[in-house]
Amino acid sequence: MKVLQYIVDMGPTVMLPLIIFLFGILLRTKVSTAIRAGLTVGIGFVGVNLVIGLLMDSLGPASKDMVSRLGIDLSVIDVGWPATAAVAFGSSVGALAIPIGIAVNIILLLIGLTKTLNIDLWNLWHCAFTGALVTAITGSYTMGITTTVVHTIVILVLSDMSAKYVKDYYGYDNLTFTHGTSTPYLLIALPLEKLFNVLPGIKNLKADPDAIQKRMGIFGESTVLGLILGIAVGALAGWNLQEILQLGVKMAAVMLLLPRVVAILMEGLAPISEAASEFVKKRFPGRELYIGLDSALAVGHPAVIASSLLLIPIALGLAALIPGNKVLPFGDLVTIPFIICLMVPIFRGNVVRTILAGSIAIGFGLLIATYVSPFFTEAAINAGFKLPAGATTISSLVDGSVPTTAIFVFASKFGYIGLGIVGFIALVAAYVLKRKDKQIANNRNKNLSA
Repeated sequence: MKVLQYIVDMGPTVMLPLIIFLFGILLRTKVSTAIRAGLTVGIGFVGVNLVIGLLMDSLGPASKDMVSRLGIDLSVIDVGWPATAAVAFGSSVGALAIPIGIAVNIILLLIGLTKTLNIDLWNLWHCAFTGALVTAITGSYTMGITTTVVHTIVILVLSDMSAKYVKDYYGYDNLTFTHGTSTPYLLIALPLEKLFNVLPGIKNLKADPDAIQKRMGIFGESTVLGLILGIAVGALAGWNLQEILQLGVKMAAVMLLLPRVVAILMEGLAPISEAASEFVKKRFPGRELYIGLDSALAVGHPAVIASSLLLIPIALGLAALIPGNKVLPFGDLVTIPFIICLMVPIFRGNVVRTILAGSIAIGFGLLIATYVSPFFTEAAINAGFKLPAGATTISSLVDGSVPTTAIFVFASKFGYIGLGIVGFIALVAAYVLKRKDKQIANNRNKNLSA
């Protein structure tokens, strides 16, 4: 267990390349191919982190000054995902999250209730977090472990559901996202897409990046849009002209660089994805396999970045205006791309729909984060996390506010029965997806033989 914790503590930039390498060897790729793939993926993640770091270092101070200038005074501090992950893995259930994730995944693969092989093991901290939260709420360690198991099942089912959208929109064959922040927002985006399709003024509005660029010319290009948004945020923060222009150029750089570093990630994953596909075809004829990965692969898309930058001031405005909210968005403002990156393909890149859906998700999410903040704080203290100076209560805009957090907190009120119902619904959904896929395959075979 200590060895596993040591590897986990290295973070995704080391852990994922190691997993990619071992996975490549298991798939019988050449050792040199496995090494190159793992190293390239690691380099890609370093690149993503550098660009996200640029975004955080630039927008963080601007957001802080904007909040101060607008007079927003909220008592619960958004500590951000790095602190949330530290709390999750530092909790009593944290050390078991990865072994549980692997075991549950293998069982569901063997019985055919998932097509997803999750190799993004580091992000199982999301399941550990809900486990730690339920432990803090109920005082029961076994309830926390049960939550982690059920959450793992839910993530795999949602990952299977999202694979179609990941392929159709992002063009990633045999890949899906198993990120605990991104996948739950399918539960919001899918019904909203049906609503948007009947709303006058929205149902026929084309607002994907290509349509925007055609209408706006150079002002619709992603880099110019980044410049404009950066200037707007800097102005709202009350910065001087020099600082505003510097922020604008940095946001333009983010819009250009993020897709480039994501391309490096994909370069490393390509040979492993192909090897996995061949492996499944040979040993399991007729079965599909999705490789479950971090949704960082999607955050570089122009529609995701543009929507995210627009949602940052909106999130701050919602925090100030929503009655009952006590959370001050800060640490996780730059992770809004992870909240919306699976909404974007459902809305086919429509920025207007994404912003509307993102606003709804963040609005309700702030109330969820406010409600769980006492339990979040208790879990952090139990894990030995030191609260920020001056903070008495903490939460997170990412995992403190996602739909699955609300589901498991509510279910825990009914004990094991509540968690059992959530798990049962997830397994039924997995079975329905399996039957649907089988029916599609049968119809395809009939058409081929006709």
